[in-house]
Amino acid sequence: MGAPKGKYAWTATVGEKGQIVIPKQAREVFGIKPGDTLLLLGDENRGIAIMPKQAFGELFSAAFDDSKQEEQS
Repeated sequence: MGAPKGKYAWTATVGEKGQIVIPKQAREVFGIKPGDTLLLLGDENRGIAIMPKQAFGELFSAAFDDSKQEEQS
């Protein structure tokens, strides 16, 4: 049984210093390069999500975009 299109699962091992290596296929799929900054979001019940820093900036901008609120007023 294959994964649904666009869905992936990988494993990573945590080293002695608490570091993980992102699997090569994951880095290729998501365009992660050395020096990139990633954002880790954690929920004690649901786990950890890792996303590019830029994605959070876009989400934050959309959530606080004043021009959309002005249009609705």
